[in-house]
Amino acid sequence: MASTQQQLPEGLSSDSQNTGTVGNGDLKTKPNVSKNHKTSKQKTPVEPAIPTIAVFYAFLLVNTLAAAFVPIQDCDEVFNYWEPTHYLNRGSGLQTWEYSPEYTIRSWLYIVIHAIVGKLGTLFSSRTTAEFYFIRLALGAICAACESRLFSVICKTFNTRVGIIFGIVMATSPGMFHASVAYLPSSFSMYMTMLGMAAFMDWRGGLKTGMGIMWFGIGAILGWPFSGALIIPLLAEDFALSLMTGDISEIVYRYLDGVIRSLLVLALQVAVDAFFYHEVTVVPWNIVSYNVFSGSSRGPDIFGTESWDFYLRNLCLNFNIWFILALLVGPILGLQFLLHRRSTTKQSPIRSLVFVAPFYLWLAIFSAQGHKEERFMYPAYPFLALCAAIAMHTTLTNIGSSDPARLMGKIPAKLKLYVVSLFVLLALDISVARTIGIVTAYRAPLQIYAPLHEDRFVHTEANVCLGKDWYRFPSSYFLPNGMRAKFIKSAFDGLLPGQFTEAKTGFGFFPGTWLIPPGMNDQNLEDPGKHVDIDHCSFLVDSYFPSVIPSALEPNYVEDHDMWEEMRCSAFLDASETNFIGRILWIPHLEQFLVEHPRTILYGLLSIAILIWLFATNVSRFKKPHPRRAYSPDPEKPTSRPRSTFKAPEREPGKWTAVDFTRPAASPYPDWDVHETKPLPYRPFRHGPYHITMGLRTMQWDEWIELDNHYLRFHGDKKRRIEERGEKCCKTAPEAYDGAVELLEELCSYLPQRYPSLFQSTPTGIHNLLTQETFDITARPLAEDPMQMAARLIQDDLAIMFEKPDGQYYLLAGAILLAGFWRLSDKFGMPLSEIHTSGDVPGFKTKLEKGMMNFFRRIQPGQPVLRNNYFIQVDDNLAWSHSIGSEDPVDGEGGVMQAAGWGSAEKNKAIEHHYFRSERQSLRRLPRSGGVVFTIRTYFEPITKVVEEVGAPGRLASAVRSWGDDVARYKGRERYGEVLLEYLDGKHREQVDKGLVKETEEDGKYPF
Repeated sequence: MASTQQQLPEGLSSDSQNTGTVGNGDLKTKPNVSKNHKTSKQKTPVEPAIPTIAVFYAFLLVNTLAAAFVPIQDCDEVFNYWEPTHYLNRGSGLQTWEYSPEYTIRSWLYIVIHAIVGKLGTLFSSRTTAEFYFIRLALGAICAACESRLFSVICKTFNTRVGIIFGIVMATSPGMFHASVAYLPSSFSMYMTMLGMAAFMDWRGGLKTGMGIMWFGIGAILGWPFSGALIIPLLAEDFALSLMTGDISEIVYRYLDGVIRSLLVLALQVAVDAFFYHEVTVVPWNIVSYNVFSGSSRGPDIFGTESWDFYLRNLCLNFNIWFILALLVGPILGLQFLLHRRSTTKQSPIRSLVFVAPFYLWLAIFSAQGHKEERFMYPAYPFLALCAAIAMHTTLTNIGSSDPARLMGKIPAKLKLYVVSLFVLLALDISVARTIGIVTAYRAPLQIYAPLHEDRFVHTEANVCLGKDWYRFPSSYFLPNGMRAKFIKSAFDGLLPGQFTEAKTGFGFFPGTWLIPPGMNDQNLEDPGKHVDIDHCSFLVDSYFPSVIPSALEPNYVEDHDMWEEMRCSAFLDASETNFIGRILWIPHLEQFLVEHPRTILYGLLSIAILIWLFATNVSRFKKPHPRRAYSPDPEKPTSRPRSTFKAPEREPGKWTAVDFTRPAASPYPDWDVHETKPLPYRPFRHGPYHITMGLRTMQWDEWIELDNHYLRFHGDKKRRIEERGEKCCKTAPEAYDGAVELLEELCSYLPQRYPSLFQSTPTGIHNLLTQETFDITARPLAEDPMQMAARLIQDDLAIMFEKPDGQYYLLAGAILLAGFWRLSDKFGMPLSEIHTSGDVPGFKTKLEKGMMNFFRRIQPGQPVLRNNYFIQVDDNLAWSHSIGSEDPVDGEGGVMQAAGWGSAEKNKAIEHHYFRSERQSLRRLPRSGGVVFTIRTYFEPITKVVEEVGAPGRLASAVRSWGDDVARYKGRERYGEVLLEYLDGKHREQVDKGLVKETEEDGKYPF
């Protein structure tokens, strides 16, 4: 401050015993904002009454206990942080979609820092669990250092009693017990929040805005971007001070100082992530973009939403009485100033409110969000503790008054001491009971894997399978090096983690970080490829609760003694059969208490029931239903859960109610020209192994239909096919007519928006500026079949599936003109399953059918997706591959109709006859009719042209070789494989010899 002596407003006095030095109630004092501003008299900094080092040891002790005993509260901690760390240090681990190079919303720099710490731990022990606990201990030590730093600054800035109360709250609260050692970005942001608070709070020696911005910036960049919101009130105070003092240039310098420091950290993060992802990406922006701007079909809400009061209930559990005090700090400070016109600390009421405001701001922001998680509050925990400490200190100052003119002065001091002591002891008792309750009730997942580390198993290579309890898996660190965690099918129908690839030779460093994993998506859509058959499981981890009724997907494995031998059983709280108090607190000898005091329990429960009823009846009317999707269960919630919220709203099969959804207007394709814009070179093949999956990815609405300079060729081929084959290629069932018209209307709306140089809207439909065709879509009847009319507009083939009362989806409308290998007349009217089984689609029954049926039932109008596939064709006919036989069945011997197929294709034709055929398919649901639309755009070019691309020959050869026998039969490899692979290998060697690719090249971004 400009002066070490603060003057009191006229008419007020200072009670140094209760308040310390009293602030002046406003912001008239001028801080030392530059090195040129000297204080008239510099006071020697005073060490807090309790030495900071002693406080550090206290925090370290508590955090060490947390590291050793606290269970993992959130499965995101395991799959998004422990597993990638295990992959870097141990070569294997589970991979979530966030780490796919397609999405890149997790930073590898954050993982690398912890992996280095873990590697240091291996110097003391090679056991996997030792590395796990060493990282936890390191996190606890870092947290203790940050807590101690903030404690010291609070003591010097506010006063010692505020600091002591702050320390008590931080050391004893259950919330801090698990947040302190959680391997989560929100915990890291909490560490940085404490350092940032200390920098902004400590004005000794001048303002430290640059340092404060740096700490909050590091927390936002390496940790959680949204934690940066906590700095807003602190920056507002700094800005207001600069306006009052006129030091605008100084604030610009301080802001730039902090921003530049933060940008240096961001540059380091981008560099590290570029090394691992093999592409430049800004992870903090990706996180914000996905969570804020991704639309209703993705983003945080698809993982479940909670009511507005979720955090009120959660913080009451984790901070009990301290949270109530934190909520009341604003009114308490307001009353203190209004009634007594003075502060109770060294800081003015306004400056106290500056450090109170971030907690209120954070709570308001996240209570307004639909998706809520306990960890989202972690960055604000230090502010909560400070608010509680200020409120408690202010209250104690008024209670402790000995002024006989005031009410509190008339109460005996001993009585006040007893009441205050009871209050504090109650808070401590509840905190300890809650903490012990968490450890004793939910620690089983950290204990159950111990037998696997016995000598008889430690060198075994085996699968450890997880079913309905997959979200309680504590990470691969609890498995010996040779064992892998696998998932068997359960009732959970969201997206499970996959496996980081363990490929090593020829793939460079950590290929699992840049190879695109199969079956990933950002919409929590289930991928059946993540499951293994239970016959492949050597060990199984499962839970048994008497209250849970077994089902086909979740049988009672624990009691299946004929199949499984019990190795270890650990107690776990059965939340559905435990009373409210027993779920939230640890109560010793609860059963005995219930027997001896039944009347007390009964009256207490009745009182609680009445309060809950009153609360529910008054609050429920304000609650709105939220559509929810599958999410990771919370270990605090009952095991027996209702139907997965991932599913679309319930409706009767075959009945669709129109949805009020309008496709976002498409922006014009940049620099598109019907004569110049080339086809996009999709190359949807990668190095083996080959995985059979649906391969869905999100579609941006602008990209629904792709047109290029092959438009006139496709248009001509379609026109000729319509004239020659008519209803064999284009057909609409009567019950599907409205859906076909709806699709036609959608195209007439979209195409002029996306391709204004080719299409023009008219009052009755659309006009093609190139072919001079005009289509009237308002006339009834239409001039031709609506699917046929739609097919004339674009290069894609079209199909619409409709659900019937049996729950199956049927092909009831189509314009299949350029399919190459299949005919609409063969498939029309078939259900989805029969379409695929009649075509002998590989793996359909075992790997695709269930997931595909679920996808069709769930897809909503606002959730379009894309997929790609590819084939090899040994002739140059785009519309129908005549090399596999005639498009129309012909009479064979004995009057039997000969169907087309690879068996009739000429074997090993010259490479000049080999063509690469790729399809880009989009799927979306029509909002009015409910039909699911396929658009099928075919890309067709000679193999001799494809191999000119760097890396393509080697990658395609690897992909073709990786096909299983069923896939190879389906794609006809036996008829062309020898010639094709010999040619591809030769071209690959040429590229290797020229230094264009490595012997084993690296995949880029799929679908290339």
